[in-house]
Amino acid sequence: MKDKRAVIVMALAILSGLAAVVLAGLWLLRQPPAKAGRIVVAASDISIGQRLTPEMLKLADWPANSVPKGAFDDPRKLGGRVLRTSIVAGDPVSEAKLAPAGTLGGLSALITEGKRAITVRVNDVVGVAGFALPGNYVDIIVSTETEAQPQDASARERSISKIVLERILVLAVAQEVNRDETRPKVVNAVTLEVTPEQAEQLDLARSVGTLSLALRNQVDPAAARTLGATKQDLLPPPAAPVKPVALAVRSPRPQAPRPAPRRDCVKVINGLHASSECF
Repeated sequence: MKDKRAVIVMALAILSGLAAVVLAGLWLLRQPPAKAGRIVVAASDISIGQRLTPEMLKLADWPANSVPKGAFDDPRKLGGRVLRTSIVAGDPVSEAKLAPAGTLGGLSALITEGKRAITVRVNDVVGVAGFALPGNYVDIIVSTETEAQPQDASARERSISKIVLERILVLAVAQEVNRDETRPKVVNAVTLEVTPEQAEQLDLARSVGTLSLALRNQVDPAAARTLGATKQDLLPPPAAPVKPVALAVRSPRPQAPRPAPRRDCVKVINGLHASSECF
């Protein structure tokens, strides 16, 4: 009896589940289809700095409620525009990913408005062993000699290393501007994005000393507040030896002779002889 009741309950549960699935399917079929638009996407992978042609692009269906801001609906509107970032096949092309209209292709398209690109010579040490790649940020360190002040004739020049520019964007290494590369690449030149004032400072720094790059965290905006390092900081003068202090030896004071102890004497008379007995 109990087994029969269990079978009936299980059958009712299965029928209820099937009914719920059927009703849900009918409800979905009655819903109006979601509106879809057509936007321009990349037909293949496109590298940063390239000029777009209609063959690189295609139209693709895209949900109307999630169309990216600044998307395009006609590939012909993008003819001759230059990419500011690399995109892969299927990525939508938006205004934020493009350089301003009229920009020529190449490195000039990557420079932010109001800034400049300047190249410095590096080696495997200065270039952080090839890890300073496009898109990374670096600090610029200059090692030079400080000038003695004219009013202080006794002062001498001293070596100093100091961070002179911070959070400088690496635009390119050698002739490569691809920011998708992650493997280190040892090159002999690095191109940096700087303001006009920083360009002047950097040009002066490389003429008065040697430059080094310090790779920094991508999302760390904190400034390094340092005074620079000198030889005196690295190699402080040795401490002066402690001279032994000679202790003065006092000569013993001359002592006065002690007086002879006082003795009591008695005069003894024996006949014609007299003598003294002291005790």
